[in-house]
Amino acid sequence: MAGTSNSSASPDRLENYRVYPAARALCQAFWEDAERLLPDARGRELVRQQTRSLDSICANIEEGCGRGFGKEFPQHLKIARGEARESQGRYQRMERLLSASILHQRIASLDFIIGGLTKTIQTIESRRPLERHSSPATRRPSPP
Repeated sequence: MAGTSNSSASPDRLENYRVYPAARALCQAFWEDAERLLPDARGRELVRQQTRSLDSICANIEEGCGRGFGKEFPQHLKIARGEARESQGRYQRMERLLSASILHQRIASLDFIIGGLTKTIQTIESRRPLERHSSPATRRPSPP
């Protein structure tokens, strides 16, 4: 992950999970984008959709962390990643309404978010089989 390990992405340390502040910052940056998009009828519809998908990235990270680190956590991160990809595609389709530099910045932020979410999901899922197969009967005692 491009941030901290998944074990430190707890509700108490949500801000330390570098993907989350990046997602929040992108939501804040979108306020400025929305001002540029709203005068155009097509832009108004894009604003509605982009607002929902950008907010959903943050909301799913928050909910996943809030529910703990069971089976639901990676599922919420996968939903957040899907929303990030949707937002990225929508930004690419806004090329006639936003400047190239703004689009480059927003798409780069989403690349960071998608990469961080993907790494976290992979890390969690790679650890699952070890946790599932480790039972007290098969564990070796620790040396004294």
